[in-house]
Amino acid sequence: MANYIIRRLLTMIPTLLVISLVVFILIQLPPGDIITSTLESMRQQGMEASDEQIEALKAQYNLDKSMPMQYLHWLFNFVQGDMGYSIKYQQPVNTLIWERMGYTVIIAIASLLFTWALSIPIGIYSAVRQYGWGDYFFTIVGLLGLATPNFLLALVLMYFGYTWFGVSVGGLFSPELAEAPWSWEKFVDLLAHLWIPMIVIGTAGTASIIRILRANLLDELSKPYVTTARAKGVRPIKLVFKYPVRVAISPFISTIGWLLPSLISADAIVSIVLNLPTTGPLMLQALLSQDMYLAGSFLMLLSILTVVGMLLSDILLAIVDPRIRYE
Repeated sequence: MANYIIRRLLTMIPTLLVISLVVFILIQLPPGDIITSTLESMRQQGMEASDEQIEALKAQYNLDKSMPMQYLHWLFNFVQGDMGYSIKYQQPVNTLIWERMGYTVIIAIASLLFTWALSIPIGIYSAVRQYGWGDYFFTIVGLLGLATPNFLLALVLMYFGYTWFGVSVGGLFSPELAEAPWSWEKFVDLLAHLWIPMIVIGTAGTASIIRILRANLLDELSKPYVTTARAKGVRPIKLVFKYPVRVAISPFISTIGWLLPSLISADAIVSIVLNLPTTGPLMLQALLSQDMYLAGSFLMLLSILTVVGMLLSDILLAIVDPRIRYE
């Protein structure tokens, strides 16, 4: 296992280098750049920039250099922890990302815990009580959850929250506490607003995990080793949880690699609908405005977290499933 981990860590370096090159090319592919779009926006407002100002902006963002030099300069600074400067927001990219990262992580973790807390018990129950009334009920609910877009569910909750209770469920804080310094009152207010994005984002994941776990567990329960254990009088709870459930949850562990990048990207559309201060809408705006440093930093962070997450998934799979060996 140690040799496998070392090999994977070494292969991550050329992999991320190739990804960085692809990200830089993708950012440069659309016609124009952030300076061009900024100048066009200024002209629409009746403002003009002098040639000296334009050249100074190009020099600041290295747009006066060749493409290979621009790439090397961006990559070298990124490795050092300097993600550049956003011309759209007039702030360092590091500041823009990290000030929203905390809220994004809180929502992502809450949604993940909500998803697992519901889907794993329901999936096990549906498999053990196959074709029972409970199984049919959870199947219908799961299909409805899969068929309902997250942003539509968010709009429905916002509508009923306002019409029935007269409160707005958007945002993570009440208006009077949004800009207030952190306190116990603000923390409680955050928890009071957190359940809406937690349910909205976790609903689709809950529905899909229930179906996957049910199918995997049914496959395991039909295998000969389970039949033999049942014939020997092993208690039903021990019979289900000792090995079948342990093997059936392997697909969830293998998807942990996709959970880390979701901490950054989150659900951009849901965040826009619910007015959440997360990184998803910021990344979307960076891509639309061709803010090369902000968009490129987001894409690189997503790539790094994906590669690291896949490594963690492989290691956890080998720990949970004794059949998996990487030697």
